[in-house]
Amino acid sequence: MEMDRWIRGPIGAGAELRVTRPGCRTALVVVPTMTAGTRLLDLVPLLETDHRVQAVFTVPHTHDSWHGVEEFVRAQHGLVLPWQQVLQHRFDLVLAASHRHLEELHGPILLVGHGAGTAKSYRYSRKAGPATIPATGLDRDLLVYRGRILPSVLALSTDAELDAVRRRCPEVVLRAVVAGDICVDRMHASAFLRERFRDRLAIAPDRRLVTLSSTWSADSSFGRLPKLAREVLDALPSNRYTVAAVLHPNVWAVHGKRQVAAWLSDCVRDGLALIPPEAGWPATMIASDWVIGDHGSTTAYAAAIGCPVTLAAHPGPALRKGSLADLVRRHAPQLREDQPLAAQEVRAIEASDRLGSVVSAAISSRPGEAAAILRSSMYRLMELPEPPGRAEPALLPAPVPWAVAP
Repeated sequence: MEMDRWIRGPIGAGAELRVTRPGCRTALVVVPTMTAGTRLLDLVPLLETDHRVQAVFTVPHTHDSWHGVEEFVRAQHGLVLPWQQVLQHRFDLVLAASHRHLEELHGPILLVGHGAGTAKSYRYSRKAGPATIPATGLDRDLLVYRGRILPSVLALSTDAELDAVRRRCPEVVLRAVVAGDICVDRMHASAFLRERFRDRLAIAPDRRLVTLSSTWSADSSFGRLPKLAREVLDALPSNRYTVAAVLHPNVWAVHGKRQVAAWLSDCVRDGLALIPPEAGWPATMIASDWVIGDHGSTTAYAAAIGCPVTLAAHPGPALRKGSLADLVRRHAPQLREDQPLAAQEVRAIEASDRLGSVVSAAISSRPGEAAAILRSSMYRLMELPEPPGRAEPALLPAPVPWAVAP
């Protein structure tokens, strides 16, 4: 396999004879899942234009890897290093948005959350089996390995998360930085591109975009209501509404793009804009007039930027009290099968101001500051002075819907 061979890249023995730009700091972007990769692509633009920095990517190759991740990473056109080669090198910076494999890596690690909020919305981790103690993404067993604190910088979204670290893993507090949320900052910074995004989705000015948002697992909206796209398409007048669907990357990874697209192929032929996980879900949320979602991050992000939300599914008592998903559940109207969709859209609009205020405060304690705080942390770890000028979040690319062959 290609990834079994080492790459003649800018690291390792003899690198000084190969490089055209000598003396660069090397930043490793670790992508074990597409979800983590999507979040790290929010960070990479903050340093990759610097001529003093070389960004490289890797996909951990283990016995339980996720399908499609390497394809996703290679589509970014960065330099992809084999995992075994990465394990033999020390990097100037390691960017991670997952706890996986951190103990194997060499170099200062900046760890960020890969969704809305660093603490999880579920009371128990999916990895915990029959656990009796509620788990979050801020627990000691995730952040410390055999006495070694794994992240050199733990980037948190809110002050409440910092309080959680103090309770759950106090030895990490001095390495924690409340940075806010780079994803929601990118969405706010790109809001002026809304009409361009709608044009890419072929939405006329007099039409409304309804987006169906689903996380993964059996208690998601797509898991519980697989026919929801069909029902919404049939219920809403086609001359006034366009319907889009955004599914969590793990839906595509577990079932395969071909299968997911096949399940929704009749809807796509009837006008559904199906957005692949790498093709612009944040821009789709910006373009939306109404989101029908669940307890996933995409629904929370839609609410945070002021989009009206109706909740179609949630896991009930499995939600962690006070989590983002719990706030959405408590403040967004629930989807009702016995009521017309038009009336439910009105209720979502009426609830959107309150929902947006509550969710925005819970997503970020440093609104608009994530790019500056994260860039500062990255350059501190690389022991480089920051470039001149204020760090700004990169503008979002336009969405690219899935096309079904005739």
